[in-house]
Amino acid sequence: MKGIGGKSPEQALSELSDMTKDIEGISKGEFEQRIAKAQSIMKENGQAAIYLNAGTNLYYFTGLDWYASERMVGAILPASGDIQYIAPFFEVGSLQERRLIEGNMHTWQEEESPYELFHQILDSLNISTGSAIGLCESAAYFMVSGIQKVNNEFAWFNAAEVTNACRKTKSAHEIALIQRAMDMTIEVHRAAASMLYEGITTTEVEQFINEAHKRVGASGSYFVIVLFGEASQYPHGVKDPQTLKQGDIVLIDTGCKLKGYHSDITRTYVFGTPIERHKQVWQAEQNAQFAAFNAAQLGQECHKADEAARASLIAGGFGPDYNLPGLPHRTGHGLGLDIHEGPYLVKGSTDLLQVGMVFSNEPMLVVPGEFGVRLEDHFYMTDSGPKWFTEPSESIENPLNLA
Repeated sequence: MKGIGGKSPEQALSELSDMTKDIEGISKGEFEQRIAKAQSIMKENGQAAIYLNAGTNLYYFTGLDWYASERMVGAILPASGDIQYIAPFFEVGSLQERRLIEGNMHTWQEEESPYELFHQILDSLNISTGSAIGLCESAAYFMVSGIQKVNNEFAWFNAAEVTNACRKTKSAHEIALIQRAMDMTIEVHRAAASMLYEGITTTEVEQFINEAHKRVGASGSYFVIVLFGEASQYPHGVKDPQTLKQGDIVLIDTGCKLKGYHSDITRTYVFGTPIERHKQVWQAEQNAQFAAFNAAQLGQECHKADEAARASLIAGGFGPDYNLPGLPHRTGHGLGLDIHEGPYLVKGSTDLLQVGMVFSNEPMLVVPGEFGVRLEDHFYMTDSGPKWFTEPSESIENPLNLA
């Protein structure tokens, strides 16, 4: 088993270094291009404006990185004209410091209604009652309800019609940021595998991975799942930590953020010597991953990749559909500013694969009562078809592709 164990945690960490020194975030010019695209879509569809709530939609168009809460922080993006911010008065200084795109900052005091202010801004933009206004798909229901109760005479629609149309295809710069984040996390995977030893707990491995992500230049792990043995059959883990034993399956799923963009990679291997059952299930999982990748061709509907993965598993004696032993969830998700975002590689999805789309490829194979295997790499669509961000594992004996 190449690269599994043999180093101390200190040695493994010492071999990592900052991988972010030469990478730049999204420029103001690219944010402006995104706004222009969204406005073009709105004009084409006869829509007057969209509301962007605090979170990734607000950041995507303005560079303003702010968290969603019970207080309304966001922006109205009209089909024509400048963006209009909405914020609590006491947060203005912090918000102005963070935004990259200029625009009027409309403020409300704690005893005032931000929803009344929302409609006042529409009036100031000469957006009349009956116009089509998109509300951010990530805004909480209480906020959507509050906006609509003030004046429900607008033609409300889901702003995802505009935001997803912009975000589902990534620019070359976005692809480069995701690529570097993936490069960082695969190095963390190699470091984590190298310091495993009998008796280590999943909690200790999680702590190591968080520190390893810091060593390569991230703020830490955005998330980490470490599973040993039978716990690996549960896609998102179990509540209690496990202790590593010889012959255990090891499943590690982790990622970080770089300039707002995510990595997300899973590796599964054996600590010790794999038995034939391990090899059989692991190979069936990789066959399904390759089948999904090969089916992901430009112009094809997203469900084709999911169907190809399931057909491969059926040929290996697993499934069908979501039945176990087999694949209990979709084959893949989009990734960018959100770790899970559309489109999805899932049954029924008629989204067409386009240049710039990014997907996970993780048709996890679960064998109840035994173990699970998940091999997760991401790919993006190019003019010539899908391209891996990280090369899939060479084999169960060389899961980290070491020379």
